[in-house]
Amino acid sequence: MQGLMQDWPLLVHTILDHARDWHGDREIVSRTVEGPIHRYTYRDLDRRARQIASASARRLGLTEGDVVATMAWNGYRHMEIWYGLMGLGAVVHTLNPRLFADQLDYIVNHAEDQWIFLDTTFVPVLEAVRERIPRVKGFIVMTDKAHMPAETSLPNVICYEDLIAEGDSGFAWPKLDENTACGMCYTSGTTGNPKGVVYTHRSNVLHAMATCAADALALSSRDTIMPVVPMFHANAWSTAFSAPMAGANMVMPGAQMDGASIYELLDREHVTLTAAVPTVWLMLLQYLGQNKDLKLNALERVVIGGAACPEAMMKAFEKDYDTTVIHAWGMTEMSPLGSLGTRKGGLEDMAPDAWWQTKLKQGRPAFTVEMKIADDEGTDLPNDGKTFGRLKVRGPAIAHSYFKGEGAEAFDAEGWFDTGDVATIDENGYMQITDRSKDVIKSGGEWISSIDLENVAVGCPGVAEAAAIGMPHPKWDERPMLVIVKEGGADVSKDQILAHLDGKIAKWWTPDDVVFTDSIPHTATGKISKLELRQQFKDHKLPTI
Repeated sequence: MQGLMQDWPLLVHTILDHARDWHGDREIVSRTVEGPIHRYTYRDLDRRARQIASASARRLGLTEGDVVATMAWNGYRHMEIWYGLMGLGAVVHTLNPRLFADQLDYIVNHAEDQWIFLDTTFVPVLEAVRERIPRVKGFIVMTDKAHMPAETSLPNVICYEDLIAEGDSGFAWPKLDENTACGMCYTSGTTGNPKGVVYTHRSNVLHAMATCAADALALSSRDTIMPVVPMFHANAWSTAFSAPMAGANMVMPGAQMDGASIYELLDREHVTLTAAVPTVWLMLLQYLGQNKDLKLNALERVVIGGAACPEAMMKAFEKDYDTTVIHAWGMTEMSPLGSLGTRKGGLEDMAPDAWWQTKLKQGRPAFTVEMKIADDEGTDLPNDGKTFGRLKVRGPAIAHSYFKGEGAEAFDAEGWFDTGDVATIDENGYMQITDRSKDVIKSGGEWISSIDLENVAVGCPGVAEAAAIGMPHPKWDERPMLVIVKEGGADVSKDQILAHLDGKIAKWWTPDDVVFTDSIPHTATGKISKLELRQQFKDHKLPTI
């Protein structure tokens, strides 16, 4: 017997339909690349999304299944492209401008991008690779005629505002299957070339619903959210979908990501919720530290993910600025949120110290995410908070394969995706990443968490950033070494750092060496590049003890 419910396909445009009908006056505030602040509503977004869909079908010849790339900051035009082209049935492929040129042209060619929409900022980036992306038919520069580049070597360039002016604001969305592809993002999380993750309308809608839940972001129409995490990085952690779904105001920071610029928007727009990687919050906290009279009066909660949140950062937000930190973890393959560190029912009376240690973990899975740890042979391991294992996940917003069938080894016959992370899960369901499987330090057959070492080291006065890597050792196979970037003007020594670690980590985890450097290499998504770091110090010799 089947139920008697209406068949209502989960399509991305239904999110915008809801926002237009029931939250039509809520604002999207954007700091534009051109300079001025732009303000309009969800009702305006719906109108212009239909225009860009109509114009793209008519002038660009786009139809269902065509792949179109964007290289753009978080802003209102980028939102229009997402909803308009996804609603049309096209696949929106977000390009990360921080990629190396050879990675960028590989991704554009592999995805078979037909057109590229880009902010004026990125014209030089694409000019540098244009000869190597011959399938691209043309480039739509996301500005008006007055701000179009005077000269460019890009072929077939179209002004965005000219294009959208040709569109029909009454354009009717085509009827699509909810499993139709609508988005694509490449990840370098596994070995070899970057691999494409292809999202469906259904997966994006389900993920946004899970993100809005009270035990996730608790996002509502009473919130003003500022997604600092870029739309070109794993769906901006679903905020481009979940905010309109909830009817929350949106504040889009554009290209200015320094501490002063971020604070300006947080304060002026009364932002209640924001999300970004730790490096962004480090800049904000440094700015606040230099301007002691400034407060985060409206900010209620900040989501920190992309890399482990250092304890010192969490303490600064919670104790100095009365802002709740939600520690989060996820992956491009997961749409991306997988776990969030909100308090679980039944833990209200947990001792403050114990709850603090739990908050430092990456959190527990939201609905739609199954999660477990297993050993190298695939045997499930216990959730005791101590046993390390390979972290595996599955669910309706998690990839079951990569684009064009690549990287099949990451997926097993039962649908589990091996994240490449090593983790523990405690008895309350809170997961803690201890390392990437390729970065874990194996000393004498035992595992040392480079992430834990880094987080403790960053808490030492005078340390701006820390990275831990395994160095070859004749007896123990590997021993840890800390690489430190000092805060500007700080005078901190190796002995001071080792003294700071004493008592906070197991004795045998103590690094065999501490070295100082001006900067630590990062990947295109802002994570520490352990691969580059190991290469940089491949000839370094640990001191003989």
